[in-house]
Amino acid sequence: MLELGLIVRALLRHKMAALIIALQIALTLTVLVNAVFMIQDRQASMQRDTGVNETDTFYLTSRVFAPGYDYQSEIPKDLDLLRHTPGIIDAVYINSVPLSGYGGYQRLQLQPGKDQNSIIAGDYLSDDHVLNTLELELIAGENFQPEDVLIQDSNSAQLPAKIIVSRAMAAQLYPDNWQRALGSTVYADENIPLKITGIVKTLQGAWHFWDQVEATIITPVISLTDSGIYLIRTEPGRRDELMPKVEALLAHSNKNRIIRSVTTLQDTRDESYREHNATNKILLLVVLTLVLVTAFGIVGLATFGINRRTRQIGTRRALGATKGQIMRYFMVENSLITLAGIALGAIGAVALNIYLVETFAMTPVTPDLIVYGAISVFVLGQLAVLYPARKAALISPATATRMV
Repeated sequence: MLELGLIVRALLRHKMAALIIALQIALTLTVLVNAVFMIQDRQASMQRDTGVNETDTFYLTSRVFAPGYDYQSEIPKDLDLLRHTPGIIDAVYINSVPLSGYGGYQRLQLQPGKDQNSIIAGDYLSDDHVLNTLELELIAGENFQPEDVLIQDSNSAQLPAKIIVSRAMAAQLYPDNWQRALGSTVYADENIPLKITGIVKTLQGAWHFWDQVEATIITPVISLTDSGIYLIRTEPGRRDELMPKVEALLAHSNKNRIIRSVTTLQDTRDESYREHNATNKILLLVVLTLVLVTAFGIVGLATFGINRRTRQIGTRRALGATKGQIMRYFMVENSLITLAGIALGAIGAVALNIYLVETFAMTPVTPDLIVYGAISVFVLGQLAVLYPARKAALISPATATRMV
């Protein structure tokens, strides 16, 4: 206790240097906690399962430029050609691709009429082969039948009688029990009834930044458009081999269109989260920079204190103080400064997180992250002061008496 009192009085005599380090530690903890939280949040988003087989799947765009193109007959021909190509497991004509930023959506409500609460869902328009092509897991109900599929112009407002929804969408409709969604009727465009005949485990929509990106539906419609997407699943390990072959196959089968944008789902995922990856790297660099600056600041303060008190340290050594006691003095001194910085930093971390939550609709930081951050900063402080403290412990009484 006597030694602690001496340390406190020594710090009060040199308040400015200690205050600067404490504020630096507080800033480090504030930024560290929120930066790590943001990195974790983005990392969790990037690791979400799309629900589809990304490894063996690719897609391409067929852009028609010739007038009078017979979509009604040409699209089925393309699908038949693809499905009978060796190495291809299945293929579909589809309007959306998971995480691509290109797709459709639909508003659904449980009751018909205006002024009803509605839920926005990512909408996949395709046929009865879509579950097999995307390798979706059907956890309730049944797949579409060929007779359920409508083939119509993209401007048509007609909708089929059935849809399949993701479990996340079912949970949006029936939060108390998602299984109630199976067999129920929902309404599109306020009054068009749609019966839910199947539920898949997971299927993400086209936009990763949607809060409810996993709330999706599949509608059995082939929507005829000048720029259509063919999505193909291959046998394991044959995707890269078949991509150029499929592109050439479709290009040669009909000269009235251009085949372009041949892309894998893995590349689409990487591109979708490119900004997230870049942001995480920047945040990590900021954290590492702050940690290094703080560590060097602690080393500098401790070294400055040792140089200023060399005679005092030597005198204590002459009076019988051990090397361990000298080291402990500086370790305790650093602990007091660090704890003061941690207290300020914890308040700052919470305040900054409240601002981020209110401004950017982020989730609140968890208390355990603040605790882990505080422990990390404390350990950093102890490690940073270790070398100067050992250096102080090596000062001999003879060296001290020669200092004027």
